[in-house]
Amino acid sequence: MAAADGQGEAMMTNTDAAFWDRTARRYAKRPVKDQAAYETTLERTRSYLSSEDRVLELGCGTGTTALLLSNAARRITATDISEAMLAIGREKAARQNVGNVDFERATPFDAPFAEASFDAALAFNLLHLIGDVPTAVERIGRLVRPGGHFISKTPCFAGQGFAIRALIGFLQRIGKAPYVNFLSTEGLERTIAAAGFEILETGDFPRRPPAHFIVARKI
Repeated sequence: MAAADGQGEAMMTNTDAAFWDRTARRYAKRPVKDQAAYETTLERTRSYLSSEDRVLELGCGTGTTALLLSNAARRITATDISEAMLAIGREKAARQNVGNVDFERATPFDAPFAEASFDAALAFNLLHLIGDVPTAVERIGRLVRPGGHFISKTPCFAGQGFAIRALIGFLQRIGKAPYVNFLSTEGLERTIAAAGFEILETGDFPRRPPAHFIVARKI
């Protein structure tokens, strides 16, 4: 799922949707780069969910994570900006006979759900694609009930050096990469805490560049 273009980084735009629509089928065929890190993420996430939970996933992509977690919750609402990604997710759910995952178009900025309507919100590989992360996290927080959880994993590229910035910049110029926010692990934790969450657990899966995993409880 993508973030803002030059028209305004706070919101997610039709340009972002078009980028992910174009790449959806190729994206769906890519293998997980670090299977061990992914399994750890799933394991830690499951440990905070219950069979009665209503779960929101933002930036679900083609639905792989939502479907793998479907047996850990009562219902998962998996959302993305890209209709092409969502279509693939629905195809996967039908093939796997998973009936408790719904796929809907939404972003953190326009999610059409009632406040405090979810026991947990998930955002994996999403926040670094958003320009205005504080606003996004604050709006996610509105959707989670008090005592509920916000679980995220975010690549944090701050401090990774010039080479990675140059590579991403080049890929963006040729239309092969979306907007990327160079977040730091410390800054991201502060942002989540400032939105009314208590940080419960953190980790890096994988460690380099850090894909920073955060579990936070809504105060």
